[in-house]
Amino acid sequence: MKLIPLLIGGILGLAAGAASAMVMAGMVGSGIRLSGDVNVENWQSDWTIGSATANPWTRARIARHGLLALTKEEAVYFTRASDDDGKPLTEACTYRVSGTAMPALWWSVTLYDGDSRLPPNTDKALSYDLTKAAAEGDADAWSFTVSPAHPAEGGWVSSRAADKFDLTLRLYKPSAALLSDPEATLPAPSVERLSCGGQGS
Repeated sequence: MKLIPLLIGGILGLAAGAASAMVMAGMVGSGIRLSGDVNVENWQSDWTIGSATANPWTRARIARHGLLALTKEEAVYFTRASDDDGKPLTEACTYRVSGTAMPALWWSVTLYDGDSRLPPNTDKALSYDLTKAAAEGDADAWSFTVSPAHPAEGGWVSSRAADKFDLTLRLYKPSAALLSDPEATLPAPSVERLSCGGQGS
């Protein structure tokens, strides 16, 4: 009789472990983004990405989605899923993302949906980067709009068909100062909510 509770406990433990691994790897639900070991004004990162010290859930997510695979010396990644007021980013709202010169050779900001995938739209406007900022006139004081519809002017990242989403800031060839003290070095981009559902913020 003692064997039955042990078997039940073992089966439940295996099921719980498998379920948590699938969620953390992004195979079920939205899964985990980054560990948040580094947090600069709600832009979160994990310096273990791309290294042997990455936890198994981070490795599983990298393997499944093909994201965030470079070492920190090659690139660092920050994700953010909320606006400046702490509210979740959603397709229903329009945002202005703005920032200054980044401590890296090149940078980009890309929008991903709740499943860590590019939204299934045909707008061809899912990322904004240093090249676009420079082409628009000022790579040291840049901004772009995140919205489901193309704005009248300026840079644009489309959130159409994204539902709830997050933004990933990639910094390629980051400076030594950023790696040693990210909180003091990264000029965290602002994510200002402008309106929601036709209403002002």
